[in-house]
Parts: sequence; C-alpha cells; structure tokens
Amino acid sequence: MTRRGTASIVASPVLVGAVTVLIVIVAVFLAYNANNGLPFVPTYDVWAELPGGENLVKGNEVRVGGFRVGVVDQIKPQFDPRQRKVIARVHMKLDKTVEPLAKDTTVLVRPRSALGLKYVELTPGRARQTYRAGDTIPLRFAGTPVEFDDVFNTFDKRTRDASRSSLKGFGDAFAGRGVSLNLAIESLNPFLRHLTPVMRNLSDPSTQLNQFFRQLGNASAEVAPVARVQAELFSNMADTFHAFDHSPRHLQQTIEKAPPALDASIRSLRVQRPFLADFADLSHRLRPVATDLRLTLPPLNGALRAGTPVLPRTVELNRRTGELFQALDELAQNPNTLLALKDLTTTVAVGAPLLQFIAPYQTVCGYTTDFFDGLSHNVGLDVNGGTIEPVLIRADGSSAPDVGPLATEEPGRLGDSDNWRPADVPSNVNPKTAKDKNGNFLQALHGQPYSPAIDAAGNADCQNGQSGYLTGPLPAPNTPESGRYPPADAPDMKTDGTQDPGYGSNDFYTNKAGGSHVVVAPNTPGLAGPTYWGVPSLRDVP
Repeated sequence: MTRRGTASIVASPVLVGAVTVLIVIVAVFLAYNANNGLPFVPTYDVWAELPGGENLVKGNEVRVGGFRVGVVDQIKPQFDPRQRKVIARVHMKLDKTVEPLAKDTTVLVRPRSALGLKYVELTPGRARQTYRAGDTIPLRFAGTPVEFDDVFNTFDKRTRDASRSSLKGFGDAFAGRGVSLNLAIESLNPFLRHLTPVMRNLSDPSTQLNQFFRQLGNASAEVAPVARVQAELFSNMADTFHAFDHSPRHLQQTIEKAPPALDASIRSLRVQRPFLADFADLSHRLRPVATDLRLTLPPLNGALRAGTPVLPRTVELNRRTGELFQALDELAQNPNTLLALKDLTTTVAVGAPLLQFIAPYQTVCGYTTDFFDGLSHNVGLDVNGGTIEPVLIRADGSSAPDVGPLATEEPGRLGDSDNWRPADVPSNVNPKTAKDKNGNFLQALHGQPYSPAIDAAGNADCQNGQSGYLTGPLPAPNTPESGRYPPADAPDMKTDGTQDPGYGSNDFYTNKAGGSHVVVAPNTPGLAGPTYWGVPSLRDVP
C-alpha cells in the first residue's frame, strides 16, 4: 500500500489566482478609502462651525502643527440665527492621539496649494475644559483666512490703471535728475545726525508714541463724519492762500514778526499751564455731554433755525418786558398791594375747604367736563341768526283733570301749587307702575342734592347719573325732617298699578304722604364707583 503525497497551495493555480484577486480587491478598497481613514481604526469625531466651506471637500486633511491627524468626513450647510446667514458645519474624524481637544481650540481653513486644495488646521488651546466625541467647536473659534482670490481681486482694472500711472509718474520724476538725487543723498548725512536724538526721544517709553497713533485713529474717527465740511474748508483755504499770493510783502512782514510772537507765546504758555490743567479736567468731565451731543445736536439745530427769525423780534419784547418789570416795581411799592395780598391769603384760607370739597367732582368723577361737553351739543341747534337750545318741556298738567294728555289728577304733585306735602305714592302701591286713569305715572319726589364724589377713604363714589330712581323711602339722616313723614299705606287705593288706583278720600295725600317712596338723602348707601372715564380713587388722580 502506497501513501498519497500532501498537496501544496502553490500547486493549485485556481487557488493562487483567487488569493491574488482577493489581495488586489482589499488593496484597492484600502486605497480608495484611505482619505476617509482606515477601517476598523477608532477615531475621535468632532464637529466644527466655519464661516464658509468654499473649495473644502470631503476627504480634505485635518492638520495639527503641520501633521495630518484626520480627515474631513462630512460638510453640511447650516443657518446661523445669530449671524443671520448660512455657515458650514464640518465633521472631522481625528486620530485618538489628539483626544481630547481643549475648549479654546481654534479652527482655520488654509490653502494647501495654489490650485485651490484646502486643509483644516487645528490649533489646540490650553483650557481645562475639553470637547467630547460628537461635540461642536463654535463659530467664534473659527478664523477667516485670506484667500488668493481676495488678494487678486484687489488688483481690479481701476487699481491696475492707477498703479501703472503711479509708476510712470515716478519714472518721469526721477528721469534726468541724477545730480539732484546725489545732492539729496549727500544732504541726508547731517539730517540723519540730527534725526538720531529725535528718534531716541520718540523711542523712549515716556514719550508714549504708541498712544499717538491710537489717538490719531480716534481723531480720524471723530472727523470722518465731517469730511465733506473739511473738504469745503480746504477749498476755501485755497482762496485764502490765493489772496496771500497777491500780497507777498505783507506776508513777509507777518513772518518777520513771528519769532517775537513765538517768544511771547512761550512766556504766556508758562503762565497758562494752571489754566490748561483745569481746562483738561473740565474737558474730561464734559466727555459724557459731548457723547450726548450726537443725539441732541439735531434738535438744537432745529431750535436755532426756528429761533433765528425770532431773534430780531426779541428787541421789542425786551423793551416791553422792561416796562412790565417797571410796572411790577410800582405795584410792589403801592401800600394797597400788601393789603390785597393779605386779603388774597384770607380768601385762599376760606376757599380751601370749598375747593377741597368741589375738586373731586372733577378730578375723580369728571362732572365739569361732562357738563360742558354736553352743553356744546345742547346749545347747537342752527337757526336764523345763530344757535338755540332745543328744549322739550314735560309738564305734569294742572289741577283740572282734562288739561292735556300729560295731565294727572294726583293730589300734591310736583307742579301743584297746593301741594302741602311732598309728592308721594303710598307704601302699598308700586311707584314704578302706578298710573292714573289718563295713563300718566304717579309722582314720588326724588331730590338728592349735594351727592358725594368720594367716600371717607377717598374711593370714587360718583352717584349722579350712575343709577336709576330708587324705590325709597330714603329720608335725609340727622335732620329734623328724617322722622317727620313716616311710611304709610292707602287701603282704599289699588296696588297693582295697572289701572287708576283711585284717590278715595285723599286722606293719604292730606295727612300721610311724604315718607313712603320719597328719596331725599344726599348720600345713597353703598359705593357707586367711578364714572365710565373717571379714576377709581382720589389717590389715582395724576
């Protein structure tokens, strides 16, 4: 029996070819996904917000200190409500070696080549707080790089033409002036010798040259709004210098007198130093006022424009004002003035309680306003020659039973001259529905003079016009008449109020009327509150 030999892998061409194809497929897959990171390798995933994603594509590198630490995996547009514009949101797959990133890490998109290829540069911070996987680096930590396109766009056609004109002008200026340039260079030697101590003083920290440029920028910002005015100033100065040019002799005399004037200025400035120090302190205190001038100058300019035409008329006003003060002086010297003032003081003291009582009727209830508002419409019926007040008189008739459709036979009615008692209706009769045989309502006196406007606590109690007629009785309290007329019935009168109740023997109207349904108390019980436009309390009066 013979043993069969063991087969080798290389002995099978099919198996060798399959293994080779598998290796090639894996190599191609790894090469294709190399930009996105190797599979099965753990990564540190972080999002970042960028101002824009121009020329940034998926698979771009992410570098830290110039070394590749990851790739850009996703790029998405996102609307930022704070910036009110669309920004780019990128997802980065980073190596575990950079985990974790500090909270103050900055992000910047930089060009990798002149052809537009980009990469994301991370600059790790030093904050103690760090980003976890899946966190987002905010937009405030993203920088805005200078692109080649931005640099090239500055050289537009207008800039190129101006640069060409400048070079041509400089060339023409230096052409044929070699001797002059040599003399200028020769003269630079003494200039630089004197320039050395000047630069030494400027470089001294006590000179604060850095503040000079900062303050120069502030001064430029202050004069920028008045640039047009400054341009007009230089135009006017050109006319002034043109006038100087026409009189060189006088200009020469002015220059000759300048050194003595400067010497006098040096001496006077030494004396003015305390004043200048105080003025500097005053200017410092006036800075808030100067800041507010930007808002107040437009109204002030309008006031000046309106006041300029009025100013000449103030001369006559001042003259008449002088006459007024002269008359006041004569009035003050008159002995009767003091007596009048004393009488006025007495008048105010006497009238103060009255005003205190009357004031709430207007300030809380507004009765005066309502009266005059209605009066303007009441006296407003147009007639020939003007306006009249339309009046409709409702009379209660006379004692005769057949005088007009409004006549009533009720004894003691308000229009009866023989009423020996107040107009009233018996207690057993409903005053709101009782009528006589003519269909006219029977009368009961309702008179409430001096109703209040407020209560003792100052709350609104505007009773006039706030309610209908009370059924009564409501006699005036704490008066001799409060118990003079007690309520009384009239058994011989009908009580349903639908027919003539009859007057029977008139015993009620002769001996008992005046206390059944009569309402004469000034103050109705309860709090009526304010009118429809009044205020709820005296404390709420402005």
